[in-house]
Amino acid sequence: MTDPRLDILAESARNRGLKLVRSRVRTPGKRRFGKVGLTDAKGRPLFGMDAKGPTATPEAVEEYLRNLDAKDWGASLDVAVLPRKKRTAPKPHAANDTEPAPRLKRSPPPPPPPPPPPKPKPKPKIRDAKPSDAPRLVELIRELEHEIDEKRVRKNLAALRKTGETPLVATLDKLVVGMCGVGRRVVIHRPAPLGRITALVVSKNAQGQGIGRTLVEAAEQWMRKEGCQLVEVTSNDRRAAAHAFYRHLGYERTSIRFAKKL
Repeated sequence: MTDPRLDILAESARNRGLKLVRSRVRTPGKRRFGKVGLTDAKGRPLFGMDAKGPTATPEAVEEYLRNLDAKDWGASLDVAVLPRKKRTAPKPHAANDTEPAPRLKRSPPPPPPPPPPPKPKPKPKIRDAKPSDAPRLVELIRELEHEIDEKRVRKNLAALRKTGETPLVATLDKLVVGMCGVGRRVVIHRPAPLGRITALVVSKNAQGQGIGRTLVEAAEQWMRKEGCQLVEVTSNDRRAAAHAFYRHLGYERTSIRFAKKL
């Protein structure tokens, strides 16, 4: 006859993924009579079992099932029953009790480094003309519309050096960019030698940098050392810009120049 209490135990074990094993001994008084045990779903002994069969009382199995922790037996028996995580309900925020977190302001990117300062413009240097300047002097003299060759320029430089009237040249980064011819002569009608600017030219690529003024000032200084009290300069009637340049430096028109080819 089936014991209804054992049927309840068997149902309780199945609900936990286990199996209730009942003793096959039917004779009262024998050792395993009325004994039960538990195995897992694959038949492996779990509680109240030995090599020969069940050894536990129904009360002991019932107590075991009652206290069985789902996490422990689920992990140990490889049963697909996992404990559920408790969901924590979000805490309600009371109105006006907190302030929103401040937004982090992004720092502006650093400004680009300033550009390097511009390279200073070279300053003109004034010196006496040299024979090696002859090719460049030919180019400058031709800008004055005078035709001359390098050989003649070299001969003229040699002759002027003997009289102490070597032309002055202006250089930028060692390149000759301007020339000023100087002269000194004694005239019968003046108490002191007369200084003269015989030619003045600045390369077109170097104009507008004050080189012409610097050459004139250097020429005037040379004439003062030579004892001159007056300096004169001649300029072709066509060169209106040159006339304005000399007036700007304090020169006045005092006479008309006449010339005749010999």
